[in-house]
Amino acid sequence: MTSRRNFLGSIGAITAGVSAATVSRAALAGLPEPASQSTPDTMPPLHPQSGRPYNPVVTLNGWTLPWRMNNGVKEFHLVAEPVVREMAPGFKAHLWGYNGQSPGPTIEVVEGDRVRIFVTNKLPEHTSVHWHGQRLPNGMDGVSGLTQKAINPGKTFVYEFVARRPGTFMYHPHADEMTQMAMGMMGFWITHPKTRHPLIEPVDRDFVFLINAYDIDPGAYTPKVMTMLDFNLWSWNSRVFPGIDSLNVRKNDKVRIRMGNLTMTNHPIHLHGHEFQVTGTDGGPVPKSARWPEVTTDIAVGQMRQVEFLADEEGDWAFHCHKSHHTMNAMGHDVPTMIGVDYRGLTKQITNLIPDYMAMSERGMADMAEMEMPLPDNTVPMMTGQGPFGPVEMGGMFSVLKVRKHQKPGDYKDPGWYKQPEGTVAFEFTGDLSEPARFKAEGGQSMPLLKQPAKEVEVQIRKPIGPMQH
Repeated sequence: MTSRRNFLGSIGAITAGVSAATVSRAALAGLPEPASQSTPDTMPPLHPQSGRPYNPVVTLNGWTLPWRMNNGVKEFHLVAEPVVREMAPGFKAHLWGYNGQSPGPTIEVVEGDRVRIFVTNKLPEHTSVHWHGQRLPNGMDGVSGLTQKAINPGKTFVYEFVARRPGTFMYHPHADEMTQMAMGMMGFWITHPKTRHPLIEPVDRDFVFLINAYDIDPGAYTPKVMTMLDFNLWSWNSRVFPGIDSLNVRKNDKVRIRMGNLTMTNHPIHLHGHEFQVTGTDGGPVPKSARWPEVTTDIAVGQMRQVEFLADEEGDWAFHCHKSHHTMNAMGHDVPTMIGVDYRGLTKQITNLIPDYMAMSERGMADMAEMEMPLPDNTVPMMTGQGPFGPVEMGGMFSVLKVRKHQKPGDYKDPGWYKQPEGTVAFEFTGDLSEPARFKAEGGQSMPLLKQPAKEVEVQIRKPIGPMQH
């Protein structure tokens, strides 16, 4: 496990293939050493030690990439490489990413910064990096074959441009894109405003994560790169519940959450217990006259949504995608519905032949969260996770916003489960259930029966005459 402030050893002699940037020989004399991270935990915010000041973000189950200042230029080093990502405890995937993780580290800069990014390719095929949503010179846009030559294995390219507008952006390949993004190659980019912005308010907590999806068979390690729609692992920052960290905030904190969608479908992201406003997209800040209160925002493919709210309700509040099958893990799509089918006799006969056989779905899917079902070596249960009252029966894109009165400013540690005040938890009613009086008053039939006998009506039928009939 490597801290983000520890560096990999020398990457050796690298022949640098430089893109169409005007970069001096002195600038290329020494590459910034690539920082790497392997732990899947949410790392603390990286406060700037050089350059313009800003309020840093916290990447959910991720980290921020360090930089060096070189003659007034902020320099980063991204390494595209195969990585092993723990998607949940006991479940690891062989992915492609950057600097030891998938997604790659978040890049944070300030509006007006001149930024230089060295990109080293350690993949088995060529790649490129597209800076999604950025205003930059055409030759820096990162579309291989169109705006630049592809970065071949073992080569290093240089991207250089000015971060012209504040906002939330993403980066990902534009070379063999379906394969490389299906393997996890993506990351977040934050450009902070250099001065107080009329549409970007200061916040106490600023979270970011990418929405991504994989198709990995139970027991396997590598995603299927040709899957179009039938993904079985819906994740935030390549983590699935219960492996997704909670968002821990202090009561009455102003909270911002930035979410980017690089899957192949939309995601209605829903927050319990609070209302928020969508304050930004990858196109920029939303004018205040165009904002309205919401509890769910739909994020389409390739979009970013930035939401803000006041965390003024204590508790453990669910935060998740509202597509139900996106809050499940490693699920199959061709399972028949067996609700209401009594197949106990058949199950007994099958278990004589297959001792580990378990019948599912007779009463619904909730039983699966409680069964100790044998699983392949490398996978995660469909519904899993334990809460203070029992199984949470969730997976995939699910986390918890934990709002606490005594959480210290800047403290992101998990405070544990919320203890509700006495008398504020739903409970079982054990008294008699009498029939509501309104049922008797309404009679029981929504429409009264016809009391008078119906009149007899003579019906005459005329048969059509065909062409051969007379």
